[in-house]
Amino acid sequence: IEEKALDMAPNSFDDQYLGCRHMMEKELEELNRTEFVPNSNYTKAWKNATAILQNRSSELSVQAITLMAYTLPEPSLHEDLNKAVLTAGRSIDEYLNNFDFKVMHFLLSSALRSLRDAKPHQCYHVYRGINNTIYTAQRGETVRFGYFASSSLNRTRAEMYGNHTIFLVQTCYGVPIWDYALSYDHQEVLIPPFETFEVMNVTREKNRSVIELHAQAVCNKYNCQFVKEKHCKNQPCDFIADQSVSRDPLWGFILAATALA
Repeated sequence: IEEKALDMAPNSFDDQYLGCRHMMEKELEELNRTEFVPNSNYTKAWKNATAILQNRSSELSVQAITLMAYTLPEPSLHEDLNKAVLTAGRSIDEYLNNFDFKVMHFLLSSALRSLRDAKPHQCYHVYRGINNTIYTAQRGETVRFGYFASSSLNRTRAEMYGNHTIFLVQTCYGVPIWDYALSYDHQEVLIPPFETFEVMNVTREKNRSVIELHAQAVCNKYNCQFVKEKHCKNQPCDFIADQSVSRDPLWGFILAATALA
């Protein structure tokens, strides 16, 4: 069991794509040609998610496939993605040249934003359990997870995933995704990388830490980074007021991705 300080995850890639999601959509098919590698966890998860949704006779949208693929226990796309997200923000070069989840990061970020925008914004009290790491923190600090953090409305369910650190979280940017998950009873709420929290309380036992976090604000060092690098070097880009991702299910993208899988 390792001990680790909870911090602001300074190397996280935390793009919110504010004002440029419609521009990013146009880049997906080209980006996917390099990121959708046969036999990768990304490809397998996408293919499996598509099949599950088809068997359920569910809506086959990019949003639905993205969230289903993320929540699948196997292959562990969520682990691969989050490990990469925590270091991709180290520099612009790191993101552009070494981050192989540009499409998935965008799709997942957009899905969470669309779900949040679809209903009046509300906050949730959730729980997150961690195994093999005892996190430390000081009351009053500002922290964030810095990756897509799964949590549950049910504490018992959360502790099944780990009990060396238990987070009691009030999140105002996390959204329920159980309608799109493999299992409804997990009552999963997914917290985006950019949400920040104030540490309200820390209780330390011998081999266990309980940390209470309250939603504070957002913090993102990056915004529309891929679009900026591709289109805005020689002329300034005017990122207009944020627009929701098109309700068009992007059939061209789905068909291309499924064919590659």
